[in-house]
Amino acid sequence: MATAKLMDFDKALELFEPVLGFEVHVELNTNTKMFSDAPNPANEAYHAAEPNTLIAPVDLGLPGSLPVVNETAIRSSISLGLALGCSIAESSRFARKNYFYPDLGKNYQISQYDEPIAYEGSVEVELEDGTIVQIPIERAHMEEDAGKLTHMGGATGRIQGAEYSLVDYNRAGVPLVEIVTKTIFGAEHRAPEVAKAYVQTIRDIVRSLGISEARLERGNLRCDANVSLRPRGQEKLGTRTETKNVNSMRSVERAVRYEIQRQAQILADGGTITQETRHWHEDTGTTSPGRPKSDADDYRYFPEPDLLPVQPAAELVEELRAALPEQPVARRRRLMAEWAFTDLEFQDVRNGGLLEVVEATIAAGATPATARKWWTGEITRLANAQEKDASDLISPENVAALQKLVDAGTLTDKLARQVLEGVIAGEGTPQEVVDGRGLAVVSDDGALIAAIDEALAAQPDVLAKIKDGKVQAAGAVIGAVMKAMKGQADAARVRELVLERAAQ
Repeated sequence: MATAKLMDFDKALELFEPVLGFEVHVELNTNTKMFSDAPNPANEAYHAAEPNTLIAPVDLGLPGSLPVVNETAIRSSISLGLALGCSIAESSRFARKNYFYPDLGKNYQISQYDEPIAYEGSVEVELEDGTIVQIPIERAHMEEDAGKLTHMGGATGRIQGAEYSLVDYNRAGVPLVEIVTKTIFGAEHRAPEVAKAYVQTIRDIVRSLGISEARLERGNLRCDANVSLRPRGQEKLGTRTETKNVNSMRSVERAVRYEIQRQAQILADGGTITQETRHWHEDTGTTSPGRPKSDADDYRYFPEPDLLPVQPAAELVEELRAALPEQPVARRRRLMAEWAFTDLEFQDVRNGGLLEVVEATIAAGATPATARKWWTGEITRLANAQEKDASDLISPENVAALQKLVDAGTLTDKLARQVLEGVIAGEGTPQEVVDGRGLAVVSDDGALIAAIDEALAAQPDVLAKIKDGKVQAAGAVIGAVMKAMKGQADAARVRELVLERAAQ
């Protein structure tokens, strides 16, 4: 694949105005699928399942099978619509979206078209410097997910060059809500940052509602980023591209920046932009052509004949409205003030996707400072090394319990890191790891004094220096004692005892 020519980003913004739009798909964590009773397990169980085992006749499009709407999915969709500031339709209905899906047995998708469950909303997005941007929401509609194709025999794992493809219908029929923004103007040079912050905000909202795990790397949350450019001073919109299924916050930002630079260079060279989907390549930080982007008419939408309209009672809508959690921007500002974090400290927590686990760790008894230290430091380091999510390694309760052992003097920071590794390895709670590995700090002064006397006797020159008032020489003795005690001594207490013994 030839590398596209890119215009300098600042130069591109001098010549063109970027215009954005986003389609974010949220997988709902219902127990069963959108239109069948097939199981819809959580991430770990889903990924452990054998292909084509989480299915029902409706998911395969078998003759005679009829869809039944998942009530919990409707409630979750209404809650999400309300959290996005949307109006909830008194009556909405499903439609058939027709085109060939090799991984959806019916060859059409049950979705919503001109009668969505939620419409006309707006969500506040906070940029890193505290700037608030209002993102207009056109609609949030319910639909079902497609299955998954695995392309075999090629060098890249993509369809190009593959000898054949395998289809897994486990994901077919999983409940989705698709959130579609209106056209977004005015982002200018902050367009990539706005894209990232918007997807972060959607993730925060759905997690706070408890309706999805919302993990981009596992496909629970997927963003399609629409980007077009128009020359400065021109009213007519440019031709848009849609970069599909970008799977990390950083990649959303990079993909938007890349498309701005790529399109600007094409237009500056006198070329035209093709309306198409594009695939994001994480390894190269580039996009490549997918398929020509269809307009709504090409899908031949018509009302789904096997499903009645969805008509939620006004009482249900108000019940769900009353249960809405605090909005993400307001919540972040409250927590930042309560925890007394600086902007930079809070960004480490927020941008790392650690807000919920840090909050839970504090609720379990840790201080804000220690909770942040563990999650943004050692736990994140270990998670990156294992290519896992930090929240998968250890529970907030165990982190708080680990810190309590440090606060009680049972562990030094160094020993606590060893205990952390033991907990992550499945050896039990922090206390169980301490007991099993024998890692508690030695608090018996008698044992420490014996080790100190031995170290002083082995280093008479150091002892003489200490007696002469050169207390910095005590470091050599402290080091020898810590080594003898295998790091299981309080260095501050050892220093006190060294100076006491040397003075005798």
